[in-house]
Amino acid sequence: MELILWWTDHLGVAVFAIAGTLLAFRKNLDGFGVVVLASVTAIGGGTVRDLILDLPVFWVYDPSYIYAILLAALATIIWLRFRDVIPLTTLLVADAVGVAFFTVMGAQKALEAGFLPIICVIMGTITACFGGMLRDVLARDLPMVLKGELYATTCIAGASVYVLLQPYQPAWALLIGGLVTLLLRLGAIKWQWTLAVFQPHSNEHP
Repeated sequence: MELILWWTDHLGVAVFAIAGTLLAFRKNLDGFGVVVLASVTAIGGGTVRDLILDLPVFWVYDPSYIYAILLAALATIIWLRFRDVIPLTTLLVADAVGVAFFTVMGAQKALEAGFLPIICVIMGTITACFGGMLRDVLARDLPMVLKGELYATTCIAGASVYVLLQPYQPAWALLIGGLVTLLLRLGAIKWQWTLAVFQPHSNEHP
């Protein structure tokens, strides 16, 4: 089980690094910009989580995460050498997969550290969202988490499912929690699901 979690965590880091590299490509950044966006996307959320929970920052003590980022970024760069354009949908799907991975892994780490279920849900959401938020801010884009389509809400739902199932079926909890997050996020992308609280209004005055 521990080996599965290790590979899942690294796969999530790689997927988010790919999403960061794709955005760097769209923004026509140089090599250093690629590394920065890939790294911030991949480990930014987990770093914030560990600092909040007063835990050792995971990548500082295990450089294999850095290697995963560099390999994923390099592989994406090589792939993009043969492509003239990259569809926005590809970036959104890569980001959604990374969000699904990190939601359950963030909640799982907080749960292992002995925190209450609601804190685990929050930490899963932070792990999944903050890296992408930092990436978009650095790229001077409106962060995806603040756009109309469901984003953080999908993380809350997936992390909640994981926390509820984990005491009974830990492995299935990871799988089902991740799938709930991914399917909700992909559905939000395709059908523009929102959680609107304000009604559109006209700027015209009578």
